[in-house]
Amino acid sequence: MPVRTAEAIQKVLERNCTNTGVDFQILSNPEFLAEGTAIDDLESPDRVLIGGREDTEKGRAAIAALRAVYMNWVPGERVITANLWSAELTKLAANAFLAQRISSINSISALCESTGADVQQVAFAIGKDSRCGAKFLNASVGFGGSCFQKDILNLVYICESQGLKEVAAYWNSVVAINDYQKMRFVRRITGGMFNTIRGKNIAILGFAFKKDTGDTRETPAIDVIRGLMEDGANTIVYDPKVTEDQMRYDLNDSHTGQTQVTPEQVAKQVKMVDSAYKAAEGAHALAVVTEWDEFKTLDYKKIFDGMVKPAFVFDGRNILDHQHLREIGFVVYALGKPVDPFLMNGNVF
Repeated sequence: MPVRTAEAIQKVLERNCTNTGVDFQILSNPEFLAEGTAIDDLESPDRVLIGGREDTEKGRAAIAALRAVYMNWVPGERVITANLWSAELTKLAANAFLAQRISSINSISALCESTGADVQQVAFAIGKDSRCGAKFLNASVGFGGSCFQKDILNLVYICESQGLKEVAAYWNSVVAINDYQKMRFVRRITGGMFNTIRGKNIAILGFAFKKDTGDTRETPAIDVIRGLMEDGANTIVYDPKVTEDQMRYDLNDSHTGQTQVTPEQVAKQVKMVDSAYKAAEGAHALAVVTEWDEFKTLDYKKIFDGMVKPAFVFDGRNILDHQHLREIGFVVYALGKPVDPFLMNGNVF
């Protein structure tokens, strides 16, 4: 929620409870739970943050009361207290920092492709630096979910409202790189397939914004599919958790994504199926957009046999065995990896 929400709630309660004898203390207790691991994150959190009025006796008592609840299962050193402003801002800043790491490695993935470096090798070496750590350094087609973009833009708004235009521009660039990465993936598919995908069938593996959830909010799949549609491609989509109704709703929603398409276009150019094999049957290319574990163990020889040749694989999550795919006969593109020699022969920029 926006920074200073607690302050606004305090004012509402105070103004509506005058002369009632009722006293309120407002605390900010932001959640740091990730989809797919929320229960584990609650049972064994990295930290619990409680914000309140540290400058008053009643405020300190309220903080202590909530802290005592968590100390039933959370070690005391992990229960952090702060003032309201700090607690609310920490939630936004934490998500912004995580998203910034993703955008940073994604920007490096573009440089890796231009120079022949391997982004996974670069990320592995960076992750061994104790000052950096290895988390959130996997190059991908882009981040999604309900929090990252929303919280970054919230942070941008706060910075702008405080007159910090340069700081706002910095955080806004994290979102801009994320948008760039999604469109770069679309351009790579188009360029790799002889600079035209009009009328071609492209299998999309994954629609959720990440594995182990059916959440599609801000998922990169929306922009990828819409971008391919704008270039005239037909897409066949498979996701093990997301329903066809949800996919169509998201693709038709005029308030999501960078590109816009009509419901008529979606009905004509997008098909949803219930297996990866059905999605790939008769397809010219296959694009991995969500890192579902089942995509790693598919029978790609069977998939290859059923595709139009040359058969392309565009791995937007770097989860597949690219050498094995090339041995089967696929033309392979992977984010931040040395480009397949086939794609270097004038077929892609």
